[in-house]
Amino acid sequence: MKSVVGVLVVIALIVTLLVLLTGVLGMLRGSDFNKKYSNIIMRARVGSQATTILLMLLYFFLD
Repeated sequence: MKSVVGVLVVIALIVTLLVLLTGVLGMLRGSDFNKKYSNIIMRARVGSQATTILLMLLYFFLD
């Protein structure tokens, strides 16, 4: 069970990184993409970070 949660943690970390990079690159461009999607992307980042933290806590408490 711990190995499954470990894989989910890695996947969640990658998703969080990709969402963060998408948001930062969108802000650097400053185009219509940023105006239209920046709030949605940052909300997705917060959700993915929360999921990652919960999975990490689950991983550390599984023994």
